Amino acid sequence: MASTSPSLSGASKLGIPSLFVIGAVCMYVGAAIGVFLFDTVDPAAVAWLRGFGAALVLVLWRRPWRQRAGVGGVWTVRRLITAAAFGGATIGMNAMFYEAIARLPLGAAVAIEFLGPIAVAAAGSRRPVDVCALLLVVAGVGAIASAQFDGGEVGLIGIAFALGSAALWAAYIVLGKSVADAGQGLDDMAAGFGIASLLLAVPLFGPFAIAHTTLLGDWRIWVLGLGVGLLSSVVPYVLDQYVLVRVGRARFALLLALLPATATVVGAVMLTQIPTALEALGIAAVIAAVVVGGLPTRKDRGVADIPPP
Repeated sequence: MASTSPSLSGASKLGIPSLFVIGAVCMYVGAAIGVFLFDTVDPAAVAWLRGFGAALVLVLWRRPWRQRAGVGGVWTVRRLITAAAFGGATIGMNAMFYEAIARLPLGAAVAIEFLGPIAVAAAGSRRPVDVCALLLVVAGVGAIASAQFDGGEVGLIGIAFALGSAALWAAYIVLGKSVADAGQGLDDMAAGFGIASLLLAVPLFGPFAIAHTTLLGDWRIWVLGLGVGLLSSVVPYVLDQYVLVRVGRARFALLLALLPATATVVGAVMLTQIPTALEALGIAAVIAAVVVGGLPTRKDRGVADIPPP
């Protein structure tokens, strides 16, 4: 994608990390709202509401059925399937993530998620620093997992869901490259989210709808679902693209190290989830892994490392 812009002013350079943090805060505030919804709505159903809300906003904004000039303007069967797979991986990742944060602290779940993208980066690289990053994140996940043993079966199930989310984040990265190569990322995201939210409505939202038919008419559920989709998907994605164009992928990968820390702060402020010493150590190891993995060498300066979730 785009390379780093050499013409950034000092003020702009200070503003770019701020925009990234705003996107991260929006993402995890949306996740915290999702946690509040768990009292009445199943985590999988909340994930579907997030995907449906994001799809609704993106489709109304982008209107992907319109033909656009340039690369990617024509819809083909292959492009539709790729977009739908990307949307399915994203909504599935969010479903796993919400099941995880229903059982784990927000910061811990986000840290475990990073195992997926860092493993993809290490698998596709011969750089020793990427292997080092993978070892660091494995150690961090191990520390977080050890801290959850006191939580019994609930904590272990939460870890399993977080690992599932990590695996789907890896799939998101692979499919996201194909979507980006199509040339109209936002249009493909809109179409992919729309198709996937329809296909996943029954398995993710169906059980809740059948068990709680009286709640389907509660407008607050739908408004909060739309809000979660807007905060957790649309706003962060748009801001990430803005930031990525201006700083390049290598520096963007370093900014991603802010995500586990941001999630931990949001979890502490909104959900009163104060990490234990072992959890804090694990989160710190994951942050270090993202920093190490994002350090560019002369050979691969500006090369993509870890796309945003």
